[in-house]
Amino acid sequence: MTQEEQQKNATELKTAVSNPSPPSDDSKALVLIVPKEPVEEKKEGSVNRDEVLARLETEKRMSLIKAWEEAEKSKVENKAQKKLSSVGAWENSKKASVEAELKKIEEHLIKKKAEYAEQMKNKIAQIHKEAEEKRAMTEAKRGEEILKAEEMAAKYIATGTAPTKLFGCF
Repeated sequence: MTQEEQQKNATELKTAVSNPSPPSDDSKALVLIVPKEPVEEKKEGSVNRDEVLARLETEKRMSLIKAWEEAEKSKVENKAQKKLSSVGAWENSKKASVEAELKKIEEHLIKKKAEYAEQMKNKIAQIHKEAEEKRAMTEAKRGEEILKAEEMAAKYIATGTAPTKLFGCF
């Protein structure tokens, strides 16, 4: 190769190294370096050897760059995955905590509801008891008044007198 061809190849390599195509999100980018013209192997001794060594050096450098790039991408992916995992664990922990608190509150409300139901039943029983006492007192008073009326009637019959107050309307 002539020096002009060497410079052209070196420029192509530098362009390929400095401007790699942007990789897609879920695939690993590989940049293929394909010379535009087939390289003719000339056996001109040390010139050819220097070109081959320069090309090998460039390929070595490119492979090291690619290896470094893959390692960096791998580190970034691992770091992101670790962060996503910790966020998921944090979310699950917080959800479990809130659900446990909700269950505790529900149990407390159920207990309170049972207590209030018991209090209401006791109040109903107390009201029923008071109503029975009032009914009993009314019945007793009615019985006493009937007995009193019968005694008064017997007294009027025995004395032969009429009550001064008759039905109030006569």
